[in-house]
Amino acid sequence: MSHKHDAKTTDIPCSCDTDAGSIECLQHMFVDMVQRGRIDKGQCPAKRPVFLRLHGVAHGRFEIAPGLSPDWRVGIFSQQVTYPVWARFSSDISDGRPDLNTTVGLGIKLFDVPGQKLLPPGSTSPTADFILQNHDVFFVDDARAMCVFTKASLTSEEEYLKWRKENPKGAAILDAMEKKVPTVLGENLWSVIPFRFGPEKYCKYKLEPIAPIPTGPNPDYNDPNYLGVDLQQRLQRGEARFRFMVQPYIDEQKTPLNKATDQWDEKVSVPQHVATLTLPQQDIAARGQSAYGEALSFNPWRTLAEHEPVGTIADARKVIYQASAELRRNVNGQPDGEPHLPRPPAPWPPARDTTIVRAAIHPGIGIARVGNSPEGFYVGPEVIQPEPLSAADMRDSTGALKRQAALFRLYGYNAAGEVVAELTGNNAKITWQVHLANRKAQWYQFDAALDIPQAYELSLPLRNAHIKGAARTNLAIDPGPRHIEGSDISGPAYRFDSGMFQGTKVGLGELRTDASGRLLVLGGHGISASPEGKPIYDPDDPDTFNNADGWYDDTSDGPVNAAVSIAGREIPVDAAWVVVAPPNYAPDIIGWRTLYDLLYDAYVECGWIAFPEQVSFVRDVLPALQRLSNLQWVNKGFAALFGHGGQFDFDDPQLLTKLSHRPAAGHPDIYGELRRVIFNAFRPVNNPVAEPRTWPWLYGDAFGSFEDDDPENYLPLSPVRASLLQRWVEGNFDNDWHPDYQPPHDLSQVELADRPAMLDQAALHFCLADAFHPGCELTWPMRHSSMYRAPFRIRERPAEQPVPEYGRKLTQQIALRPGGPLYAQGAGDLSRWMALPWQGDTAFCRSGYDVEYDPYLPSFWPARVPNQVLTEEDYAIVINPDLAREQRLAAFHRRANWLRELSGLPPAQMMHMVEHFGAMGIVAAKKGVDDDPDFPPVIFVESVPGIPTRTAALAAGLDKASARTREDRLRLAGWENEEQLEAFRRLVLRKRKHED
Repeated sequence: MSHKHDAKTTDIPCSCDTDAGSIECLQHMFVDMVQRGRIDKGQCPAKRPVFLRLHGVAHGRFEIAPGLSPDWRVGIFSQQVTYPVWARFSSDISDGRPDLNTTVGLGIKLFDVPGQKLLPPGSTSPTADFILQNHDVFFVDDARAMCVFTKASLTSEEEYLKWRKENPKGAAILDAMEKKVPTVLGENLWSVIPFRFGPEKYCKYKLEPIAPIPTGPNPDYNDPNYLGVDLQQRLQRGEARFRFMVQPYIDEQKTPLNKATDQWDEKVSVPQHVATLTLPQQDIAARGQSAYGEALSFNPWRTLAEHEPVGTIADARKVIYQASAELRRNVNGQPDGEPHLPRPPAPWPPARDTTIVRAAIHPGIGIARVGNSPEGFYVGPEVIQPEPLSAADMRDSTGALKRQAALFRLYGYNAAGEVVAELTGNNAKITWQVHLANRKAQWYQFDAALDIPQAYELSLPLRNAHIKGAARTNLAIDPGPRHIEGSDISGPAYRFDSGMFQGTKVGLGELRTDASGRLLVLGGHGISASPEGKPIYDPDDPDTFNNADGWYDDTSDGPVNAAVSIAGREIPVDAAWVVVAPPNYAPDIIGWRTLYDLLYDAYVECGWIAFPEQVSFVRDVLPALQRLSNLQWVNKGFAALFGHGGQFDFDDPQLLTKLSHRPAAGHPDIYGELRRVIFNAFRPVNNPVAEPRTWPWLYGDAFGSFEDDDPENYLPLSPVRASLLQRWVEGNFDNDWHPDYQPPHDLSQVELADRPAMLDQAALHFCLADAFHPGCELTWPMRHSSMYRAPFRIRERPAEQPVPEYGRKLTQQIALRPGGPLYAQGAGDLSRWMALPWQGDTAFCRSGYDVEYDPYLPSFWPARVPNQVLTEEDYAIVINPDLAREQRLAAFHRRANWLRELSGLPPAQMMHMVEHFGAMGIVAAKKGVDDDPDFPPVIFVESVPGIPTRTAALAAGLDKASARTREDRLRLAGWENEEQLEAFRRLVLRKRKHED
């Protein structure tokens, strides 16, 4: 029975003067006052008055120990049998209190126990109960003392403290009963009160765990219900076993029967192992299991006469437990009485709550892309490994580049946060709302990521700074929101065609719906221009790179909302965001660090997503390796080391078998040094040295804006990725790689519950993170958790709140301050940090800026903007079995400069990209050569729509080994001459004016 209660009164009309009066008074206080009081306050379902905090209910078996001597073969233990069991773990704490510092109790109900029971008198119910707690003595001796204590604790804090002062032994026991329990499966438990053991003997019971107990997490004492979480996780991993012991009565001095505060010394009364309690591996959260256990009633008098409880504490428990069970079951609508058969241990199918209480739009951040095809579009990827796109999939019949549409879906969730169904026009009324805007020309110039230490002194002026005051509103292209409802809807009413730039109408795209009423967002047509005819770049002013005054482009971004009703009932909707980005010229090439990786790391570091308990080779390690090999199709330097047949071909099953091999305990780690060598090849976190030779051979955020020897010129491992790889190096990972595994290539192949998360990941999986200079799709603000209200959900600025202004100059201090531009966002606020126009950046962020070091490495963004590619002409040679192998090998290892059509100095090349971006080559998968060690079965090939290629370097037969002169190296890297290279270096590797 409990020793603390949450009811307080000054009027308890009963007496503790006699044993019978005390028991009656205890029943009144526990049942009528405490239990009924909680019920009257709305407790639902009604609970027990004591040990009401449930940790879990488990099924098991109670096996009588073999070989017991005749002295111990009494009653329940008389035959060597196994009883089915249901056990309830609980704590003696009321609602609202955490599990920390608690008294743990265990009720054990045996089934198939023959014979008449003491409760109800003469009953032949097949059940018998044991009740134990994790302290071996009680804090009062008898019912009268219990009555006095309970009265004091229910009357006032003053009376309770008075009782403690007058009963120091009981107070000390009470304090000792409040224990920090790491796991209920590791506790010793005692019956506390004595029982008969046959007609002339007495005993107490003890339960002690048998090592080892199932493994579990380290206890999280900050979780108020950590004991239940721990119990569930441990029993999911293995079975728990306990010895059921009997302590024999010796005499009244050593083992008193009527003094519950006195301990029975186990050296004198040695416990005898009479049975084993086993709780097999199970999911205690299985359907109906907790409800079944909560409906059970436990009473120490529900047993055979041979095991009759002894003492007035036991007499009180008989009455109180019986009365409280009757009240609880009546309130909860449960039948009274004992079950004749135990609930089958086999789990039932999980219950599903199909009532949708809210909806969410997925992906949380969707990606659309511009294209110059008037009507053609394709839908962006919805899984991380879709069927590869061909170049034909991305072009219309005229050869124009199709737009990538962002497709948004709605999912309905129940109150438990589980996905119930996708919501479409077939089961809900949906009205979509999208607001696109472009605010690049109104924003500040880009020079460098403002959150890196090197940017501390940067002070960035506004773009178009000569335009001041209210006139600056004309620099923002903001057509306002559009609404769409229904299936297969499109047309002029849903176009973002009313926005203006300095009086010039600029279209930002349109909305459509598919046959099921899902939303399609299509962006602009890649139109960038200056209505006044201003230059795209002034070579005499490096700050105009990516900051062309008087220019606009038609990329954009903004919130995606929906109004949803189901059968006339409106439900709240979690909004999303859409970003209209530049084209993806290598749609199935994945960057070494994706935008999803970046956001995942940010959410782990801010605590929104938990760091993995166990490292997965496939999920956490393989991407960091395999993506290096993936880049072979867009950069010749990567092809040399990581490409097919290369020293580190991370697509090679033989190499992956070694790298995924986890050493077994007690066995040598034969590939440990190989893992370490690979890990040490990566640029570590916070490396203080500028070193281009470290993997992943990509530029960092500082490259192009600060000193040549700045450490942040080269991309390091992120802290999260480094920690994951370090565990891999140590051999602490799951080997879940299988060479024959086939991932889902379509969303329909993904389980319904996993589809929202897959959509969130897939949209960002094909976007790049580093280097943020400024970037491909989005830039450095995306790594700040203040930008989000939840994972993959942009924090939206209320529509009625005006766009904040930050002055004529933007500094690091302003950009990073609380409440600044990295907090609530409006339409156009994500893309405003990007290059203006985007084509200038796409034309210039290349690779191998130091041709004396390497004409191909490091690189900026080869996964989206290729550097060197395999041409269709060379592909035709590779797959022709009639040609000499040396000729085919030469063609396979040859790569052409992807930007070879761009000629002249920077302004001319930028304008070529503005005018002809849709004609640039698409790198897409084609069938390779099967079962050939020199050629892979899938080859990614550049496809160009009918534009002749300049192949001067190729015609000269140049490769890295034969490029002996400076002129050879320039041509090999794709530079026309020294003047062009120097113009690029001035452009991309510029220094700040204050450093000149």
